[in-house]
Amino acid sequence: MAAILSVSGSPSATSRTARLVRHLDDRLRRQGHEVTPLDVRTLPAEALLGADFGHPAIIEATALFEQADGVVIGTPVYKAAYSGLLKSLLDLLPQYALTGKTVLPLATGGSTAHVLAIDYALRPVLSSMGAAHIVPGWFTLDKDITVGDGGTLTIAPAAAAALAQVTDQFSTALGGRTAVPAPISGRGAGPHAAVSVSGGARQAARTAG
Repeated sequence: MAAILSVSGSPSATSRTARLVRHLDDRLRRQGHEVTPLDVRTLPAEALLGADFGHPAIIEATALFEQADGVVIGTPVYKAAYSGLLKSLLDLLPQYALTGKTVLPLATGGSTAHVLAIDYALRPVLSSMGAAHIVPGWFTLDKDITVGDGGTLTIAPAAAAALAQVTDQFSTALGGRTAVPAPISGRGAGPHAAVSVSGGARQAARTAG
């Protein structure tokens, strides 16, 4: 079992990105991992914007990175780049905060024009921070993610299958089990519950890894 830190870099409280990442957390837990969620938007704005390295919340977040064997990084894409909120946190971490760690990069966005943001914007930063292994990531179109009443999440079939594949590759790299029931499927209540898979949306392009 590996210790995984799952980071959402979305500034929105109703973010598709955060809900998607939290759902994948459940899949990783079923594969035997210990997953700790971190929503960057919950960190104090004054610490992030003021680059306060000594703020207790930043120290605590840094410790979470240190303790993790693997890190999931999820971000919405704005103007072909990862979120400024995520950047504000990464800038406060030690230069080689990802040394020896396996990383799964994930992104969401409104257009396939942003599909290369993981490879050309996010991956180089993760690599510069010392990540030992950055597994293939995935860009998911916003229209492939639907949040229903009660916070239930619906992911289009092709996107759900792709997310299951990259998540399982990440899990395998960390020594986890990959035989889990109903990959990226099933319905549950609440924003962090298991999702149901519905039809009608196309697959986003997979990033090179």
